[in-house]
Order: sequence, then structure tokens, then C-alpha cells
Amino acid sequence: MTYKGLNLKCMKKAHSNLLVLILIIISINYHAIAQDISLEKQKTKRTPSDIALKQWEEMPKPTIIAFGNSNTRYTQDLVPQEKLRKSEVLTAWKGEKVHTQILICTKVNILSVSISSNKLTSENGEFISKKHIKTGFVGYVMTDEFKNGCGHRQAHNFDSSLVADPIDFKLKNIDVSKNNVQAVWVSIQVPANAKPGVYKTNIDITTSETQRLTLTLNVLERTLPDPANWKFNLDLWQHPAAIARIHKVELWSKKHFKLMQPYYNMLANAGQKCITASIVDEPWGHQTYDDYPGLIKWIKKKDGSWIYDYSLFDRYISFVMSCGINKRINCYSMVPWKISFNYFDESLNQLVEFKSGIGTPAYNDFWKNMLTDFTKHLKEKGWFNITAIAMDERPMEAMQLVIGLLKTIDPSWKIALAGDYHPEIENNIYDYCVASSWHFPDSVLKSRRDSKKLSTWYTCCSEKYPNGFTFSPPAEHVWIGHYTAAHQMDGYLRWAYNSWTANPRQDSRFRAWPAGDTYQIYPGPQTCIRFEKLIEGIQDYEKTELLRSEYMKNNDVDKLKELEQELAEFEIKKLHSITAEDMVVRFKKILNKNK
Repeated sequence: MTYKGLNLKCMKKAHSNLLVLILIIISINYHAIAQDISLEKQKTKRTPSDIALKQWEEMPKPTIIAFGNSNTRYTQDLVPQEKLRKSEVLTAWKGEKVHTQILICTKVNILSVSISSNKLTSENGEFISKKHIKTGFVGYVMTDEFKNGCGHRQAHNFDSSLVADPIDFKLKNIDVSKNNVQAVWVSIQVPANAKPGVYKTNIDITTSETQRLTLTLNVLERTLPDPANWKFNLDLWQHPAAIARIHKVELWSKKHFKLMQPYYNMLANAGQKCITASIVDEPWGHQTYDDYPGLIKWIKKKDGSWIYDYSLFDRYISFVMSCGINKRINCYSMVPWKISFNYFDESLNQLVEFKSGIGTPAYNDFWKNMLTDFTKHLKEKGWFNITAIAMDERPMEAMQLVIGLLKTIDPSWKIALAGDYHPEIENNIYDYCVASSWHFPDSVLKSRRDSKKLSTWYTCCSEKYPNGFTFSPPAEHVWIGHYTAAHQMDGYLRWAYNSWTANPRQDSRFRAWPAGDTYQIYPGPQTCIRFEKLIEGIQDYEKTELLRSEYMKNNDVDKLKELEQELAEFEIKKLHSITAEDMVVRFKKILNKNK
């Protein structure tokens, strides 16, 4: 997924050192998988500004520990200017995950900070086990700025800085240097069977002494479904080869599949519905740091006939389904960024590149053979009804040609497209994901909903907001869920779950797009502020749909009107003058009213 109409040329994998930046890594003393992908405490050789030094000098105590705001990325070397609190109150539905941040602000060196919590206890004697409370140290990664969005980038043209994003829930303690802020992410997964009520717990932060904070959780009577039953169609494109590279294991080996499992489990627990399957090599024309290998081997026999080896495709699809992602399979692509397809020619005993243009007799024959065989195979596996041939930002004329060819193979073939809205082909697209600058007409949206077709939207490198860059305000990811509900769409797509940069844990900048555009989680797997906020927005979407349904069923006109009036505020243009946080916080008050 790139800026629509931007054809990126193949780039060499050798990466250049874009900015002279020395990162001093303090090693962390616990086991990491395959390589050091734990949370490192990073520092830059920087000269603090006079203003920053004055703020630290004026801080009344050597160390202040208090609750902050989960919608804020706290700058590592600046004293927070907001009013900090020793207590925090969170409100949640049963089954919902909620979070906050704790800030450790210190003007002295601290060794081995640790966090501990107790179970949540209600005034009626009910409790939520402390296993449902997780605390993780927030790390920092290099980011840049939006500026012109899409396009080849040189680091010296952009303002780069360290920004808070990755969260390490495994790390038990950490050192904090003087004149620094260390954020701690606090996450509570409320059990679906929790009793409604007001719960309290203490969180202890131990430095040279222990400071205690109080957390109150107000559990409402309403219940959020399990992620597997969420209606929101999340589609973050998976990149298996990046996992093999980052963990230094052989692609498609047993170790590779074992290492992929926690990544896909984490994605399934966010409500992911779709499997990203490459049926050809490089459907996106080498635009990522790691190539996208095809899952199907195309072989032309000496007698001119074709065979297709689906063994890897079957293994991979079955594996991802076993991780809980099993609703849809989107196969990329008959129309890749570069019209080029590799196959093995037995008579030549080598790989051959097929280049005939879309719609030509040669192209049609090339794909007709494959699609006829692929259709048969998918039906034998029981996957045909959930599989679509998918295209990414392709011209309407190319889409029309491909649609026509597919329908000659089997009229029931599903087609997916992410790109501009084209009314001429809309009726033929089962899974239609439009760029944020487009809207489905109301009548079309209703018709698609009645036909059980998917209508979603996406953002990429061309939108300054809302987005999921490492410098994006965290609340924008929550806002995305609210916007989806406001426009009664089915979900949201983002082109990369884990298309990592060379060193994603240290540097989220890439050669072509704003920092963080290529991934939403970190190696480990490690979650991050962006990913947690995206889940928060999806949960709010589910809550909105449940309330809508309830109010309509009960003919509760006043409550439905209040809900819809507030949702009507979620327009992208309004983010120019109103922050995503302001809009999100206001709408949450409606979602979290008790019965």
C-alpha cells in the first residue's frame, strides 16, 4: 500500500546510514528470542536545552512518580507540564482492555526500577486477579515527520527525534538516567465474567524506596464480546519473511513457523479477520525492506503444460488459521505493482519472467490455466468461499479486465480492491476498501451491507492524519475506530503489520515513507502504543454497534439520537482544528454510560 498512483522502482536492499546518530544501548538482562529484541534503554549524545535543564532543576523532588495520560507520547528528556496524579480512575465494560500510563520523572540516576501490582478488589468483596493487570516499560525509537508524506526520503531533510512507542511487558526492571522520563504502560484486561462494580488496587513502584499509586476500575454492566466475535474487519497485512530475517532463521523452516505463531496470535487477539497470501513473487515490487516471496510454485513442463505446487500455500494458510485468523484469504495479486510473474521452465531449467500486459491473449492464457487449477484446489480444501483475488491501488481499466477474466473461470470468484472508489466496478468488488479521501454513497453502502459485501477504508503514507506513524498522536488510532462506526463501514485496512525496517527496534524511519508507516508492532513480538490504541478504537467500534442495535431494538430514540449526533462529529477535516483526543474522550463518555 503506497500513495495511490505512485509506482516505486525496485530498491536495493542495502540500506544507508541516513543520520549520524550514536545510540548507546544498555543491555537488558533477560532472555530474548534469536537476537536482542528486548527493550533497550536508548540515549543520544545530545545537549539539553536551557529550558529543559531549568525544568529539571525546578522539579521539587528528586523523583516524581505519578499517573500520566495514555494518549500522550512523553518526551524522554522533558519534564511533563501537565498536572500529574497519584490516583487514576478507569471505566470499562466487561471483556474490555483498558490502559493508562505511569510516569517516573527523575533528576537523579535510578538503578533497577521495578513495578508490582495487587489484585483489584471491589467494595462487595469481588476481585479481579492481578494476572489481568500487566505493566510494561515504554521504549523509544527514532522517528521523523510527515512533511510531504509519500516519496523517497533523505534523513537530513527531516526533523528526526526519539519518540515513545514500543512496550516491553517482559522486562522486570530498568535503570533510569537523570533528567529523564520513563513511562510505564498499565493494561487491564477485564474478565468477561467480572461482576459490575468499583474495584481498587495499589501499584508499587520501587526505586531506592517504594512509592504507591492507587488505581480504581469502574466495571460497567455491559459486556464486550471476545475478539474472535468482533464485527470490525481489521486487515493488517502480514509479512512472514520479515519475521524470518529478524530472528535469523531459514524462511519456511519449522523454527520460522514456531516463531511466527505469537505474532499471529497477537494479531488475532486484535480482531484480525484476513490472511495476506502472496500467490506470486513480489506483488508490491520490492517496495519493502524484505521481499515478499510467493506461496505457490508455478512450473511449466517440458511438454508445455502447467503444474502448480500448493504445498507451501496450504501449509501457511492452515497455520494462520490455527492462530485464529480464519475468516478471509486475500490473494495478491493478478495486477502487481510491476506486471512481472516468475515461473520455473523445465525445458530451460531456470526461472523465467513473464511480462505480457494485462488483457493480452498471452496474459489471459497464462492466468486462465492457473486460475482454473487454483479454483479446483480451493474448493477441494473448502476455502474457495472465503478467498478473494486482491488488488492494491490498481487502475480501473486493469480491474475491469481482471474481473472479466475471473468471471469466465467461475462467476462466484470474490474480488478485493484497496484504492479509489470506482462506481463502474463497485458491484463486482466483494471486499472494497477505499482510501480515506473517498466515501461510499449512502445508497451504495446500504446495498453492499444488504448483500453482505465488505466496505472498509484505509490510510497510508499520503494522510497526515489520522494515521499510525510513530509520531502520530496515539488517540488518532482510537479515532479510526470511531470514524469507522460513524460512517457505518465494516472495518479498516493498513498495509503493514510487520514490514520492518533494517533495525525496527531502534529506527522506524524508512527510505520512502514517514516513520512507522511500514509496521504497527515490534519484533519479539512486542506491542506498542500505536497497536494498543488501535485495539482500543476497535473495542469502541464494537461498543457503538452494540449500543446502536440495543437502542433501535428498544426504540430508544433519545439515546440513539445522542449517539448519532456525537458520531457525526467524526470527519477527517475536523482534525485540522480539533485534536483526535478531544473528540475521542468526549465520545467515550457516551459509550461508557451505565444502563
